[in-house]
Amino acid sequence: MYLKNVTTKSTRSYLEDIKILKEKIENADAIVIGAGAGLSTSAGFIYNGEIFKKYMFDFIKEYSITDFYSGGFYPFPTKEIMWAFWSRNIYVNRYLDALKDTYKKLLTIVKDKDYFVITTNVDHQFQKNGFDKKRLFYTQGDYGHFQSVNKNNKKTYDNEEIVYKMLEAQGFRKNKKGIYDIPVGGDISISIPTELIPICPDDGSNMTMNLRVDDNFVEDEGWVQASIRYNNFINKRKKQKLLLLELGVGMNTPVIIKYPFWKIVLENEKTTYACINYNEAFCPDEIIDRSIIINEDINKVLDDIMEPYTFVN
Repeated sequence: MYLKNVTTKSTRSYLEDIKILKEKIENADAIVIGAGAGLSTSAGFIYNGEIFKKYMFDFIKEYSITDFYSGGFYPFPTKEIMWAFWSRNIYVNRYLDALKDTYKKLLTIVKDKDYFVITTNVDHQFQKNGFDKKRLFYTQGDYGHFQSVNKNNKKTYDNEEIVYKMLEAQGFRKNKKGIYDIPVGGDISISIPTELIPICPDDGSNMTMNLRVDDNFVEDEGWVQASIRYNNFINKRKKQKLLLLELGVGMNTPVIIKYPFWKIVLENEKTTYACINYNEAFCPDEIIDRSIIINEDINKVLDDIMEPYTFVN
């Protein structure tokens, strides 16, 4: 139904779209933010950028890994090497701060509104930047959580402490800013000690990432409750002046955010759909009259939206 005819360019100027979007934000009864990878990319999390090259220089040389994402699927020869890779990946993409204040700008814009966030991102940036935990639904997991390989264990486990131990065992040390870095002249190991391979404290099984990569993904109690809160929020506000603010959502998993947003707009005349995604924004022709399509960098768009706002520290 949806992709037979799509609109990729606005009939209005960029400034006109920004003005309309500001008005929709200010007048909305409620706002649902649907966030994909493009939002974190705009905030500075680039999977093959300079930070990747800095922290993964030895993996690039040894295994020709080109980015954090594809490296997660590499068949490393040992668990010790695999967890060395994952500990660095987790640290950079979960525990380091974003290079830009994109998420803080977004919070500034919606903090006084009735809002909810649904996201496929796993970098925890919403919560790190002050968004209300009760208004967040991380659908695809969290880099900060492990799960057991035992399918019967439906719990997840925080990994910050063990990740830091893995980094230190490889030779990383905190610098003056408190960030794990490569010491000048220091040797970095491409593996971790066997005793640091994470084992589930409850069932003794090996641990893995709590990321939705297959049917073994654990939807723990926190995930279930967040899902319930999100669906309740949507159902109670469908008939209100609802703004669906889609940020950086691509076509890898459109059934989670993009298609449901389109369906809500199609069924509810008071709802507005705003799609912001650098060179990848579009919507079906059926809802173009209630849509705002902006093919621009999200960070720039937020700057332009929040111009009259007071920044949140």
